[in-house]
Parts: sequence; structure tokens; C-alpha cells
Amino acid sequence: MVIILIIGITLDVIGTILVAYTVLRVHTRAREERAIDSRVINEMKKERTASIFGIALIIIGYVFQVFGLLA
Repeated sequence: MVIILIIGITLDVIGTILVAYTVLRVHTRAREERAIDSRVINEMKKERTASIFGIALIIIGYVFQVFGLLA
């Protein structure tokens, strides 16, 4: 039963990170094309930092959950 929980948590984390990665790629491409003004680019840089921090928290939370199930 624990293995099924770990697989579910793992798939959830992978899916969440893939969505976050896709958002980061779109933001990077929009920033590189410079089709938007500098205020929006600055805001996208802040969002990028928050997204990377969020991905790190997802990974840390995953490690805690898996170790909690195995302990």
C-alpha cells in the first residue's frame, strides 16, 4: 500500500514540476523576444524567481512525504 502512495505522490510531483517548467519556458521565450514592455519583463523576472522557489519547495515536500511514509 505504501508503494502505491509513493507512486501517486511521485506522479503528482512530476506533473506539477512539468507544468511549472512549461510556464518558465514560456516566460523565458516572451522575455527574449522583447515583444512586451520593460515593466512586464521585470514582473516576469520576479515570477521566475518565485516559480523556481516553488519548484524547490515541491521537491523538498516530496522528499519529506516519501521519508515519512517509509519511516
